[in-house]
Amino acid sequence: MGKKKKPKMEYRYYRIPAGSPALALLGEEWTQHYGRSIDYLHFHNHLEIGYCYYGDGLMTFREDDLPFQGDMFTIIPKNFPHTTNSSRDTLSSWEYLFVDADGFLADNYRSAPHMADRLIRRINRSAHLVHAKEHPETAALIRQLIEVMRSQKEFYQEEAAGLVWSILIRIARWNHDGDENAVFSRPQNSLAISRALNYIGVVPERPFKIEELAAMCHMSETHFRRVFVECMKTTPVEYINQVRIRRACDELKRTNDPVSAIASRTGFSTLSTFNRNFRRIMGISPQQWRKKPELYERSLLNYTVQAEEGWGKIPPPHKFLDN
Repeated sequence: MGKKKKPKMEYRYYRIPAGSPALALLGEEWTQHYGRSIDYLHFHNHLEIGYCYYGDGLMTFREDDLPFQGDMFTIIPKNFPHTTNSSRDTLSSWEYLFVDADGFLADNYRSAPHMADRLIRRINRSAHLVHAKEHPETAALIRQLIEVMRSQKEFYQEEAAGLVWSILIRIARWNHDGDENAVFSRPQNSLAISRALNYIGVVPERPFKIEELAAMCHMSETHFRRVFVECMKTTPVEYINQVRIRRACDELKRTNDPVSAIASRTGFSTLSTFNRNFRRIMGISPQQWRKKPELYERSLLNYTVQAEEGWGKIPPPHKFLDN
């Protein structure tokens, strides 16, 4: 018996101009009848911020159809399946900003990668369709960023970067999870052990010796353990396990790889050790966690993905390059 054919889903790739914090798709070409002859979802390689000036229709987030109208905006994280459909025989006017949120935050928090990681996870957690009157300050920031990108006055990239930063922080606040635990929390007063934290964050799958981590921080092992517990409210070994489980969560939601393979890649010597630590930290088994409906990225595995560059009447490639 043959495999059931997957519905089509389109991957739309956008290039951020060099040196710019965002790609802006602006102008009359983005006033159109959205959804005409398109009956499939798509997703992007970057965070999408859209602002609707007029028109109405339905915005589909995964399986949910949400009505949109003028003075509404969308915040759609990378890899989130969605599409826009204007009402029958009507035009909708949108303009769009694409932001490499992961890269932007990682670059601006080089000395605090744990903070960048926390914000990135928050921002990529869910999508939003919001009326401007519900969040007027955020709507104003988005419109201001659009105008800065449109006018391109002197130092516009620096001004745009500041606006992008403000918008990303607001999105992270919206996506706060009351159950967010120590795995995703920012350590306090961690400068003294920052080298060890950074190293663990980059290569959590490697075997660690506490004495080696202590040496990175120019401490004795005993002193390192004491400072670590004071800063992180947990032991070095427990923190390493938390980071490894976090990495495993990423793989569980983005791949169909066997749990045993993911356990091995994330630094656990046996599947039983992985399962025990996963259940202790996350509260459920890896198999149960993998089925959580809010893990939208796993829905991408149910589609035949077709890659496309851009969307609709896309400007020529030279318009995407920094002048």
